[in-house]
Amino acid sequence: MDPIKIEVVVLGAGPGGYAAAFYAADQGKKVLLIDQDKKLGGVCLNRGCIPSKALLHVSKQIAEAKECAHRGLTFGDPKIDLDKMRAWKDSIIQKLSQGVASLAKARGVQVMQGRGYFDDSKVLRVETEHGQQFVHFEKAIIAVGSRPALPKAFDLGNPRVMTSTEALQIEEIPHKLLIIGGGYIGMELGTVYAALGSQVTVVEALDTILAGADPDLVRPVVKYAEKAFKETRLKAKVLKMATNGKQIQVTMEHNGTTLDENYDRVLVSVGRAPNSNDLGIENTKAVLDEKGFIKVNKHMQTDDPNIYAIGDIIGGLMLAHKASKEGRIAVESILGKEPLPEKITIPAVVFTDPEVAWVGLTESEAKAKGIEVKVAKFPWSASGRALTFDRTDGLTKLIIDPVTERILGVGLVGHGAGELIGEAAVAVEMGATVKDIANIVHAHPTLTETVMEAAEAFYGHSTHILSRRQAAD
Repeated sequence: MDPIKIEVVVLGAGPGGYAAAFYAADQGKKVLLIDQDKKLGGVCLNRGCIPSKALLHVSKQIAEAKECAHRGLTFGDPKIDLDKMRAWKDSIIQKLSQGVASLAKARGVQVMQGRGYFDDSKVLRVETEHGQQFVHFEKAIIAVGSRPALPKAFDLGNPRVMTSTEALQIEEIPHKLLIIGGGYIGMELGTVYAALGSQVTVVEALDTILAGADPDLVRPVVKYAEKAFKETRLKAKVLKMATNGKQIQVTMEHNGTTLDENYDRVLVSVGRAPNSNDLGIENTKAVLDEKGFIKVNKHMQTDDPNIYAIGDIIGGLMLAHKASKEGRIAVESILGKEPLPEKITIPAVVFTDPEVAWVGLTESEAKAKGIEVKVAKFPWSASGRALTFDRTDGLTKLIIDPVTERILGVGLVGHGAGELIGEAAVAVEMGATVKDIANIVHAHPTLTETVMEAAEAFYGHSTHILSRRQAAD
């Protein structure tokens, strides 16, 4: 095959990769988008964000049906058809993947299926089903993402030991499920399997689940887990695992005691590892750190001036929307545009029950860094909208600069918190003050009012709660 000459080649077609490819094409660049999978969209669309949210919607419906009796509405026990559930989930993935492919075609982005390997700083060798294809590029953007980490001690070669990839296939509903890791992946998938009928035990080495979120935001999730899961064990460590017939024997340490237990399946969710191996990075000037992530500057440029990297492969928050933003930054750098501000506001959402979301500075971070802040809170128990669907376990909090009254961060926990964090991100990014938010009229009855009332609470005159006046009007 004749070599391909292209202006920009993007390796990896996940949310970061295809966003970068589309933006570069919109700016007039000739773009080649390469991915190993036939379906575009990367891990997020095919094996992560989208399928997990689809299944979480199913679990939410099951939970809501069970909770309706006191409202005068009674449903029978749900009948679960895993084949239909998988087909529905997969249809969503198929539609979205086809949509990405259609957008690529409409933009004139060339798409190639294959595995890319850098021969040098200007040549990418792609292994395709038709043989090797050499791509000569001016600039390259690496967006190959990450994979679930599976420590060797847990890799038994037994399908009953799963990562998130296998867990999202929902091959069966195990009677007893162990989840190793109480981060967002473990807690989200624990929510799914518990709703479907599994007895879920979560083991977390730290002293809290959802590390990174403020404790008061995590508390309602802990209460849910106490009710929905069989057990959540903190400060616990899995020592070893072994196949035991049709089960997995697990030896763990908890509260100074060694436990030997059998589980039908085990989900290992202890983080993700970068897909930086066998990329030919050593043939370029790009550099990996000690954990295998590619080092970049604020323009997403590696130590090789021709090569950029974005998304999970560079570490930090492993979030799809972060990767998409970094893709645009990389393209703008390639175009020679002015760099964006060094600090970019990236919201985070955990789709547990209830959802947890935050953006900007957290209260925990402020304490750890010795940053003086004031905190204003509004409990959802005082929200008329939250009362209408029986979800008063939520909380809205503002992290505020005591001198300028600028909003430095916002934290939310509650039903639909992920949909509310957008307003908070705008407030933090635009440098809004508490007064700005307090003065903006919010529709009633809505959950967005809780943001406004938290701002009013800062001044001591929130309509629906009594609060100590914290500052003069």
